Amino acid sequence: EVQLVESGGGLVQAGGSLRLSCAVSGFSFDDDVIGWFRQAPGKEREGVGCISSADGSAFYYDSVKERFTISSDNAKNTVYLQMESLKPEDTAVYYCAAGVMVLTTCPSFEFDYWGQGTQVTVSS
Repeated sequence: EVQLVESGGGLVQAGGSLRLSCAVSGFSFDDDVIGWFRQAPGKEREGVGCISSADGSAFYYDSVKERFTISSDNAKNTVYLQMESLKPEDTAVYYCAAGVMVLTTCPSFEFDYWGQGTQVTVSS
């Protein structure tokens, strides 16, 4: 059974930092792409970025570029989302997802497995 479990969410002040973790099990970690997505209340889910577990290459959407960093620890089957300079508009439930694809813009429909999400709240 494939499982993705996010952790690390919480409440932080604007300008602060948080690191989210995504623990992956039951999946061929070395061949997949792990993506991060988020959904704010009343809004559609949007992409944050994604990383190839095979070579560590990553893609970021413009809204988080230069502030967020995705990294992978293949030995621990865990992917991280380091978030810096957080803004109130970053408030959302953050999800990680796994799929097998060529890393490009990592659209959500390419991902087969999803975690349950972790809440990130940024206060102004």
